[in-house]
Amino acid sequence: MARTSASSFPSIQTCSSHNRHDQTVISDLNGSLLRSPSTFPYFALTAFETGGPLRLLFLLFLYPLSAFLHHFVSESAGIQVLIFASLAGAKLSTIESVARAVLSKFYVEDLHPETWRVLSACGRRYVVTENPTVMVEPFLKEYLEVDAVVGTELGVYRGRVTGLVRGGGVLAGDKKAEAISKLFGGESVPEIGIGDQKSDFAFLKLCKESYMVPANSELPAVSSIDLPKPIIFHDGRLVQKPTPILALLTILYLPFAFFLSLLRIVAGSLLPVHLALPALRSLGVRIIIQGTPPPPPSSSSSGVLFILPHRTLLDPVFLSFSLRRPITALTYSLSRLSELISPINTVRLTRHRATDAAAIKNLLNQGDLAICPEGTTCREPFLLRFSALFAELTDEIVPVAMNVRMSMFYGTTARGWKGLDSFYFFMNPRPVYEVSFLSKLGKEHTCGGGGKSSFQVANHVQRMIAMKLSYECTSLTRKDKYRILAGTDGAVLEKKKGKLAGGGGKYVVRVVFYLSSFWEKIPRGRFWVKVPRLRVGE
Repeated sequence: MARTSASSFPSIQTCSSHNRHDQTVISDLNGSLLRSPSTFPYFALTAFETGGPLRLLFLLFLYPLSAFLHHFVSESAGIQVLIFASLAGAKLSTIESVARAVLSKFYVEDLHPETWRVLSACGRRYVVTENPTVMVEPFLKEYLEVDAVVGTELGVYRGRVTGLVRGGGVLAGDKKAEAISKLFGGESVPEIGIGDQKSDFAFLKLCKESYMVPANSELPAVSSIDLPKPIIFHDGRLVQKPTPILALLTILYLPFAFFLSLLRIVAGSLLPVHLALPALRSLGVRIIIQGTPPPPPSSSSSGVLFILPHRTLLDPVFLSFSLRRPITALTYSLSRLSELISPINTVRLTRHRATDAAAIKNLLNQGDLAICPEGTTCREPFLLRFSALFAELTDEIVPVAMNVRMSMFYGTTARGWKGLDSFYFFMNPRPVYEVSFLSKLGKEHTCGGGGKSSFQVANHVQRMIAMKLSYECTSLTRKDKYRILAGTDGAVLEKKKGKLAGGGGKYVVRVVFYLSSFWEKIPRGRFWVKVPRLRVGE
């Protein structure tokens, strides 16, 4: 009997995508639908987000064993080691949350253009993979509109993953063919099958047409805007997809990074505002200022209301540094630790319209204010809907376009503890903040001088900032973001117990609060801090 080889199947480039709307396609995931054949980065992301740096270190420790078993024993044995190292003991609900909020973005960035061309042309789409179904299903069904996912099923005991697999074991090799035969019940077979390695031959032979995806790491990935649903919201702390080498470098860098972030926070919080800017620049924080900042308000005039897009919680802080004078920041939700280390005054809004309007008017009589009317951060080049409240309260409005670049860690989170956001931002080797002052809003574009409605003013300011940043305006809100990423309404909880998502656990909390215990009465610039001490588990 002749042996089947890769040359027996044509390349995916030769597959026509015309008139496939009534046909069925089934594709392998890693190396086929995704450009990279490696599953390690996605297990590493899950390990870091569910168990922190120590869990990622444990995965790195067992990775050589996984690679050895994969190449010299079996593919399923190697995958089983990765599953145990990264998932054993984690809550199944946490893994589902990570898959939905974190992994989808990285999967999209690795999507193979030729495979997606064929997959998107077919009316019925299926994916078979050795990866755990729980890790890949949210991405495939929500963003690629896949009808069904056939993957490895995890063993679960009382809501926690055991690290073992159930059913027939890891879905690799002949088990893929068995699963597909069971899925279609022998009554029909898929018109198109797509794979990339020898272990896929078994299920490819079941299909009427079979194609192989040649390895090509230089091939550009599919753009998010070309998907049925673009990714606007995503979560997680790691910016880059962690290969084994990058994951090891990240672990080694973390102790130094935490010390560096403390140093930068101390410099920004304790020094006067006009000295904080050069101090941060000397510590590797790059601040780019464009446009002409308005002068300070006189004693006889009310303050200016600065309108900012919300990239991180540090937006008003870097605005203050750029102005070289302290301003007051209006916030919708801020952790107590973030308020503690903030170098500028912060005032919480209640989300009660009348109460907030009265508070803002009173504060404008005292000086300049900064507000982010989106109400929450967005990492992608989109602007969420602007709350129109600010437009009703003053005609002295200055839009400011804010952009931020982070190379290792994201300084925002939806699932984790927001008190660590500033630390993660300053843990980046060379973070960049761009502050662009736009023209003050003309009287003809305001409610008082131009007779515009508050919604017209808010939309106009949103378009001004979007045009400067080359962003896209949306009507999405804060509630949309948190419903997608965290399943909540986005309220910040004051009391936080247990392990922190993507943050490393309770030991990080204790270090932070022990270091902040001496911070309660320290002069910061021109102000003295006097706040109640927050205890762990309070």
